Amino acid sequence: MWLLLVTSCLLCAASATSATSSPIYKNPLASVDDRVADLLSRMTLEDKTSQLIQGDISNWINMTDNTFNATGLAWNMATRAGQFYVGYPVPQQWIAEGTKIGQDYLVHNTTLGIPALVQSEGIHGFLIGNATIFNSPIAYACSWNPALVQKMGAAIAQESLALGVNQLFAPLGDLARELRYGRVEETFGEDGYLAGEIGYSYVKGLQGGNVSATVKHFAAFASPEQGLNTGPVHGGERELRTTYLPSYKRQIIDAGAYSIMSAYSSYDGVALVANHHILTGILRNEWGYKYWVTSDAGATDRLCDSFKMCQSKPLDKEAVALFALPAGNDVEMGGGSYSFETIPDLIQAGKLSIDVVDTAVSRLLRAKFAMGLFENPYLAVPANQTASFIHTPENIALARQLDAESIVLLENYNQTLPLSKSSNIAVIGPMADGFMNYGDYVVNGSYLRGVTPLQGIKAASKGVITYAKGCERWSNDQSGFAEAVAAASAADVAVVVVGTWSRDQNQLWQGLNATTGEHVDVASLNLVGAMPHLVQAVINSGKPTVVVFSSGKPITEAWISSSASALVQQFYPSEEGGNALADVLFGDVNPSGKLSVGFPYDVGTTPIYYDYLNSGRTIDPGKEYSNGTLLFGHQYVLNTPVPLYEFGYGKSYSTFQYSNVSLSKTTVSTSDTITATLQVTNNSTRDGTEVVQLYVQDVISGVVVPNIQLKGFSKVAIAAGKTQTVKIPLAVQDVGLWNIKMDYVVEPGDFVIFVGSSSADFRSNATFTVVQ
Repeated sequence: MWLLLVTSCLLCAASATSATSSPIYKNPLASVDDRVADLLSRMTLEDKTSQLIQGDISNWINMTDNTFNATGLAWNMATRAGQFYVGYPVPQQWIAEGTKIGQDYLVHNTTLGIPALVQSEGIHGFLIGNATIFNSPIAYACSWNPALVQKMGAAIAQESLALGVNQLFAPLGDLARELRYGRVEETFGEDGYLAGEIGYSYVKGLQGGNVSATVKHFAAFASPEQGLNTGPVHGGERELRTTYLPSYKRQIIDAGAYSIMSAYSSYDGVALVANHHILTGILRNEWGYKYWVTSDAGATDRLCDSFKMCQSKPLDKEAVALFALPAGNDVEMGGGSYSFETIPDLIQAGKLSIDVVDTAVSRLLRAKFAMGLFENPYLAVPANQTASFIHTPENIALARQLDAESIVLLENYNQTLPLSKSSNIAVIGPMADGFMNYGDYVVNGSYLRGVTPLQGIKAASKGVITYAKGCERWSNDQSGFAEAVAAASAADVAVVVVGTWSRDQNQLWQGLNATTGEHVDVASLNLVGAMPHLVQAVINSGKPTVVVFSSGKPITEAWISSSASALVQQFYPSEEGGNALADVLFGDVNPSGKLSVGFPYDVGTTPIYYDYLNSGRTIDPGKEYSNGTLLFGHQYVLNTPVPLYEFGYGKSYSTFQYSNVSLSKTTVSTSDTITATLQVTNNSTRDGTEVVQLYVQDVISGVVVPNIQLKGFSKVAIAAGKTQTVKIPLAVQDVGLWNIKMDYVVEPGDFVIFVGSSSADFRSNATFTVVQ
């Protein structure tokens, strides 16, 4: 019906193909560079401008009633044709059919037939109703399983492309080094190496399925002043290069990401959406990045509104375009004033060089050619086949497996876990049932779909399961405590699920309460309201109490670590979260998750990332004991600057013994790659999986460097009583530093390799020496 309307209401443009020959840009055998140059030479200034402004499917499909707007389609494709956004909570086929209309119009009803990139979100999976919801990035980073993350990326690509969506806004290169910040859940944790490896695998999986990744938020976005969303980030050039850029470079350059999203914030006083040094000097000139950068939604307006670099009332759109585009921010996302619409006027007035515009357009076109969009602009499957591609049994099983591998066992006194399936269990807490505790960027209404902890425990148990909510997550009301304590007292064991919460795609922006998510920043990392008191009341019942933190960031309730019988961290789960939790609680899965982010004792002791610079973290701790005794220290007076649980930490139901590490070479040059070899033995009667971590210490350095840095890891399944040989490679070039001249060098001297089970649990070490 829609296609007939399109045909009847739109005049066909003149064909770019002559009767006797086809232009180079339409020849799939021609080089990408030749195709880009040929197409660029045929484009009008209006064509070029339209490639650099994001469109939106709502311009021609009403997202409330699905009616078609032919005038809106023609207008969008004349002015905003390069890419369009489709991430709305509507039926799947609205997106599939509306996307087909848009691509058909571009291919058949425009002079040059340039297809569009079709965009949505990809933090928890493909953002559409009934797509598979995977666990949050902070969670699956705790799996330390890049191969499984790559499978997830491939599954997300399969589901996206089934509706014609060929670009997703994920993954993040941002680091969780400021825990008050609301979007910790979207990151891969505090460490650049781990974030790089997990993000690399996501990009490889997604783009292997012919869906473009968009690495964000470039760069150093997640450490804002006071933890406040979009706030300024402070740091120097060496910190930028040493700490923040490696995760992005691994995802962008090594994985070959087709697009990047710049950040809302400023770094060292320069707005990142207009930061020529980072977007051009480093990204293009140093790294050689060939593809394109887009702003975040409404981010270009911030140049005037927030950064005060130009007049905001009315917004100086020409100034915005002149700041952002020449700096290397190629495309303007929607959500703001669409300042890039001024490009033709700026060119005609001589204020903007056409070379700048051509460079930006060529980057976007290069990605489209590399993806094969001109040959296959629309790869969606017929409506009657989507069930074979979206939310398949295989993808649901993958979500459960990844979720289970992401769960971290923090404490397990007296082998409380695993639980017997015949035990009578009281399941307690506001996060245990009634809604799915997903993070942000899940589709509207998702909290009503999925397996809750109560449902998962019931499905796996052969005993009697009772449930008491105990309290509401956002209230101080303790009137439900009596029911919760009675349920615990009548059971063999209590499982109490408490934590933080976010909101879905629509609710997050409606002013509803939440304790994590975009623009939801906090001054405390403690449990909110009645929740900590509920945990205490259940523990006081005298029954073994397993506490489960269901959260998007670390929680600071150190007393629970010593008072509960067991403590489990499940960062925001997948739709199979309850089943995955039950798999771990009952021992069907031996926990193998390791923390991707450390846990402080208190928000006042942050930051607590493990790779602090030499001279940092002087320790003379104090403590306030539960009986009121005060032990006064100096660093800190009544607390400690070390983490409660460090990066890389996580227990298992098995125990592992490490044998001495050996190196393939101990005297090396900067071009060498060496291999650390060790044996790991499972000393228990239960099969288990260990994450063997390799850290490097630069013994003597010309500038101040991190005290240690993760440089490799291997996740190894080891049968009970068996020993596995583990080999971890290390490129010597990767142990360099940015010297006093800001040159990257590997200095001669000694380097110590530590191998172990966490960043604070080293089991063996060895030394190699770099010679010139």
